[in-house]
Amino acid sequence: MLCWMIMRIILWVPRILVLAIFYIFGYKCTMENRLAHLKEFEKLLGAYQASGHSKQILAGTNLVLMVAPSASGRNTIIQELLKSGKYHFVVSDTTRHPRENNGKLEQNGREYWFRTEDEVLADVEAGNFLEAAVIHGQQVSGISVRELTRARDEARIAITDIEINGVHNVIQAKPDVKAIFVLPPSFEQWMLRMDGRGKLSLGEKRRRMQSAVVEFNAALKHRYYRFVINDTLDHAVEQINAIAHGKLDRHVETEGRDLAQKLCNETTAWLENN
Repeated sequence: MLCWMIMRIILWVPRILVLAIFYIFGYKCTMENRLAHLKEFEKLLGAYQASGHSKQILAGTNLVLMVAPSASGRNTIIQELLKSGKYHFVVSDTTRHPRENNGKLEQNGREYWFRTEDEVLADVEAGNFLEAAVIHGQQVSGISVRELTRARDEARIAITDIEINGVHNVIQAKPDVKAIFVLPPSFEQWMLRMDGRGKLSLGEKRRRMQSAVVEFNAALKHRYYRFVINDTLDHAVEQINAIAHGKLDRHVETEGRDLAQKLCNETTAWLENN
């Protein structure tokens, strides 16, 4: 009888462990992918406006937004600009948990400021964001005025990378922002850069190209975008520095806008044939 009971326990232990692990990690994943205050965030952000104090901070800060399709070299350009000591990289706030990228866990203050949902909700209610958005119904991310205060106090130009659908919200809060769209020098060079990042499946490459068409078309519709051709790193940095300081070369701007249209047409043709 005793032996039979021992055997039953031995057989059930692995099942209990599996169930416990599933419960713990399943619960954690559920918590990571759900906003407890989703309806409140959606209501507040649907009619969001920065506070009067935040608008004063915005008015005194030089802000550069960097937009680009995949593999255009945007991040490399930003890193080069930061080396000069004249720029402050704006790190966005997010309610999500740190992720592991290429074996390394994201760090607070580097990829994002990882904050609790209650902290972000309080700042949204107080109007302490330049812009913020609910992403996939699972997290809230946005640019805190706190980061712009740092840039202003350091007498540096605030710079950040941003998805194109967030630019319009920033423009509404700060019309004098510099929105820069980084372009590869040609479709052929762009494909070489994209393929050089590692083997992409056709499905993944198509998704990136489809996103690029949306981005090209959105940027071409608005006159506030400044197009920068990333033919060489030094030249791209020089152009962005000029734009950040309020200088505009009409010839360069026309050339960039024409290239953006050409790339959009070539990307659309690629999608039709692949």
